[in-house]
Amino acid sequence: MAPSVVHLPNGQTVNVSPVFGGLFFKANDLNTHHGEFPPGWTVNLETEDSEEDHRTEVDSRHDEAAEDSPYRRPQHHIRRYRKPTLRNDTLFLSSISQPSSSDFKPAASPSRQIAMMLWATLWWYFHQQTPNPHISTGTNSKIPEAGRPKAEWRINIKREGIFKGRNILSKLERMGLISTEESSVGVDVDDRTGEGWTAMFVSQRSFWQIDGRIFLFTLSPTTNSPFPPGTPHGGSRPGSPSREGGTIPVRPDVHSDTIAHGLWSPTSPSGVPGPFTSASHLPTFYPPPPAQYIMTNGVRHPIRPKPPRQGETFYTRFSPSVGQYLSFRVASLSIKSTTHRGPVGSAAANFLPPSSALSGSTGVPNLGSMCIHPCDTDLLHTWMNNPRVAAAWGVSGPIATQEAFLKNSLSNRHSFPAIGCWDGKPFGYFEIYWAKEDQLGKHLGGSEIGDWDRGIHVLVGEEEFRGAERVKVWLSALVHYCWLADQRTERVFCEPRLDNEKFIGYLQDVGFCKEREIAFPFKQAALMKMARDSWDAPVL
Repeated sequence: MAPSVVHLPNGQTVNVSPVFGGLFFKANDLNTHHGEFPPGWTVNLETEDSEEDHRTEVDSRHDEAAEDSPYRRPQHHIRRYRKPTLRNDTLFLSSISQPSSSDFKPAASPSRQIAMMLWATLWWYFHQQTPNPHISTGTNSKIPEAGRPKAEWRINIKREGIFKGRNILSKLERMGLISTEESSVGVDVDDRTGEGWTAMFVSQRSFWQIDGRIFLFTLSPTTNSPFPPGTPHGGSRPGSPSREGGTIPVRPDVHSDTIAHGLWSPTSPSGVPGPFTSASHLPTFYPPPPAQYIMTNGVRHPIRPKPPRQGETFYTRFSPSVGQYLSFRVASLSIKSTTHRGPVGSAAANFLPPSSALSGSTGVPNLGSMCIHPCDTDLLHTWMNNPRVAAAWGVSGPIATQEAFLKNSLSNRHSFPAIGCWDGKPFGYFEIYWAKEDQLGKHLGGSEIGDWDRGIHVLVGEEEFRGAERVKVWLSALVHYCWLADQRTERVFCEPRLDNEKFIGYLQDVGFCKEREIAFPFKQAALMKMARDSWDAPVL
């Protein structure tokens, strides 16, 4: 059975429990208040094995004429879902538990709310163990498994339950959440028949390339709701009654001024909201604008969108293999120490958003969720003076050297600096750049590089966070961000020094391939490339 708790990238958790005919997803509100996320929903999840899956060797030698008969329909064997299969799992949303209409306004767009629940369900599903990708047919049954063809992992979406609504599947398809190979208009004039919508699916590859900000949003509290709108989840409880017959209002949380309304997400020390924060309670994804071109040092390239602000968290995800939250935020010149008020994997069950009232038997916040660390300039000063790092980056020296380095990185028009964190604790420095106008672009030409291709530079400063297991998670997460940030990005590059064989091996482990060698003025580098169409999912 899959994990019973789903850690969504916005810091919320959802409990999953088996019920008759499927699974029930319940928003985990920590029993302190009514959440603005839908309280729960039920999905029907089954495995439909085809006749081929149940055919014996004797059955496979049946008469070919009978096989090709137009009157013969393929038989399907439906069984209870136990573990994921490559192509045979079928899902539909059967019911929704809505919050009280006296507390929260109904969703302005029920279709988007349905999409959010389906997205969260798929987030759970594609965190399960990947099924065997090799497929078996009558023509390759005697071929060793390693030599058999592979297929991508899909889950089928059935037009039943909530999905039987007249326009639901078509809207989900337009959002990019579900797909079909039936791309024709269809000949049936009555769209209630569902023609063309009976073979919908979601592939693992496409799901991980869909930005979650398209689907995650919250309900707005009503005017008379006892759960005030001043916090991302509403208040933890209504006001206490007073002897005069009124109510004593709940004391505002000390951190409420640093968080906007909407779904909770990690926030920087300066109060910059995270990627899922929305004052309007609406999805926070916006499509990229039309391309406009300029010249930089003789290179024609698109005008680049502005990167996130200093201190802003632009990527966050829970890693089940590590048991911690991985996040990336833009590096900051602020002299204030970084305070992490986001979720931590080691105490996820006890975590409260910063604007929630205290709960639990001790009545004090979990110390793991309020980590205080040096400012980014101090971090870089420590890391860059490590002999291991200094040999690769060459930015050792007094703190003024690292401050100038960071200022230059923040002023760069084709890249931005980032700090990686595990459970809020900084562990490394990274740069994400547009490859075409970078110095790498001068060594690539023609079809080797596209207008929207990106590259990464990496540095792990904290010794406790080194090791193959963590490297694969954060390395694939950086690639994942590049795919999410712009759908036009087709390649991600990395150019480690040729003698850094260990890191080159890590790159190959997560899907990078070595194209060739490049001679930079300051190093001989291995050109490592990851293509979007060969990438399946981040390392979890």
